[in-house]
Amino acid sequence: MDIFSKIAAGEIPSYKCAENDQFYAFLDINPLVKGHTLVIPRREVDYIFDMPDSELAQFQLFAKQVALAVGRAFPCKKVAQVVLGLEVPHAHIHLVPLQSEADADFRREKLKLSEAEFKEIADKIYAEFCKG
Repeated sequence: MDIFSKIAAGEIPSYKCAENDQFYAFLDINPLVKGHTLVIPRREVDYIFDMPDSELAQFQLFAKQVALAVGRAFPCKKVAQVVLGLEVPHAHIHLVPLQSEADADFRREKLKLSEAEFKEIADKIYAEFCKG
């Protein structure tokens, strides 16, 4: 079981932003900006384009719901969807609230947030997700 599967299963703590039976969303622990969220399938699959079309479509629809919640919780010009990352062999989508394209520069210094800040951010996104 990879680290993201352990997070989705609750074996490793995370800051939950949204979930359903198939997918899970949680805060990136090295965020570019406040509200930077990861969306993953609960099923272990390394490469997003290895997902069957029907699952990929559902994944994108779930990510859209989470992105809308992120945008309501953290008003921004747009929420970027970025698919990258070779560090964890588990498909994932980064959702990054944008005020400018520089907000999605993964080479820049990451934010340092306290546990209380992470919890507050996750709670705001989760509340917006639940409102639909």
